[in-house]
Amino acid sequence: MRIDRQIQAPPQTMIGQAWTGRHVILLHCTNNNQFINLYKSFHAPIEPPRQNCAETLSQLLSIGYRLMAITPISANEIQYFLVLGD
Repeated sequence: MRIDRQIQAPPQTMIGQAWTGRHVILLHCTNNNQFINLYKSFHAPIEPPRQNCAETLSQLLSIGYRLMAITPISANEIQYFLVLGD
């Protein structure tokens, strides 16, 4: 007897799709408003980041993220901590 098993990739979260739970984003930028990197929880919905950090923040806030903290990481780098969800 043969059992066929199909392996499915996890679904991709897209903007406009319903989601539940809490999502976290760490956004790293320079003091000169330049995007460095974005770290996110696995299923966090996002828009593609822009080179301009203010534009990236604007996109995340418009999706519904709330700014929880701003932390200087070094003399030239800032981290923004954003949360979405309950």
